[in-house]
Amino acid sequence: MDLLVPWLLAGLALGALGTWLARGYALRRRLIDQPGERRSHSEATPRGGGISIVMVLLAAMLALALHAPAHAVALALAAAGLVLVAGIGWVDDHRPLSARLRLAVHGAAAALLCAALWRAGGAPLDLAIAFAAVLVLVNVWNFMDGINGIATSQAALVAVACALFASTGPAFWLGLALAAAACGFLPFNFPRARIFLGDVGSGALGYALAGLVAFASIGADPATRLLVAMPLLPFLLDASLTLLARIVRGERWWEPHTQHAYQAWARRRGHARVTLAYAFAATLVASVAFAMRSSTIALIMVSYLVMLALGGMAWKLLRR
Repeated sequence: MDLLVPWLLAGLALGALGTWLARGYALRRRLIDQPGERRSHSEATPRGGGISIVMVLLAAMLALALHAPAHAVALALAAAGLVLVAGIGWVDDHRPLSARLRLAVHGAAAALLCAALWRAGGAPLDLAIAFAAVLVLVNVWNFMDGINGIATSQAALVAVACALFASTGPAFWLGLALAAAACGFLPFNFPRARIFLGDVGSGALGYALAGLVAFASIGADPATRLLVAMPLLPFLLDASLTLLARIVRGERWWEPHTQHAYQAWARRRGHARVTLAYAFAATLVASVAFAMRSSTIALIMVSYLVMLALGGMAWKLLRR
């Protein structure tokens, strides 16, 4: 634990330095997101800044593998999956790729994460959940990365929650590394955006969070598994309910849009207030999860139902 402060400071500094370098690269290569009907920003803004978070995570995995060789193979497999997701996102930031190709790469990355979990002692249920989590969270973080700071701040909060639930081991240190790297990126993206995450960043965040939740849940009882995933609810609810609404209306749900609750709210209240409100919601949900660590699974399920009901009502109200 003597390394805790240097670990956090290193992640923060490398995240900030990497973002600054990524911004310069994006400007030189003219990797610019222009305003439009399907975007929530009003100024041309460079993209691809999330590569800094990827670099910090890979460096953290390497450091952990060197420090704890017993985890080296599992970390290498998880790192390979991260490289796949970030790599396809990086290419997509330079030139658009087909959805089928991206999905195939995400599937391969999910398989690598499953192999890492198996190496770390994960049960078949752990592997199945992790595979689905990668496919879901990579896309959720891509969909929800639409206003300044929201995707990065949510990822940082979920990462801290996963680290605290794990309390030790690779999931603890990687959760803190992700949170530190995200905090290094945030000053460039919030409250004013000087660079966006890009697909390289949003996809990598989704993959990393799927891995953190999965590793923090290895060997845990069903109640703990539910609690570890609980801080994801604010993002999952907005993304899933909006997707369902678009499907019901017969829209081309896979195309970019600005119909999420956070986007509708941001048009009325501004990016900063909405991002802070979602951060408060994630912090509140995570606090509830920690407070219920000794509760029965029945009580945890009731809490989930209450949160889903409240979240559904908030989603409907905010989209008006």
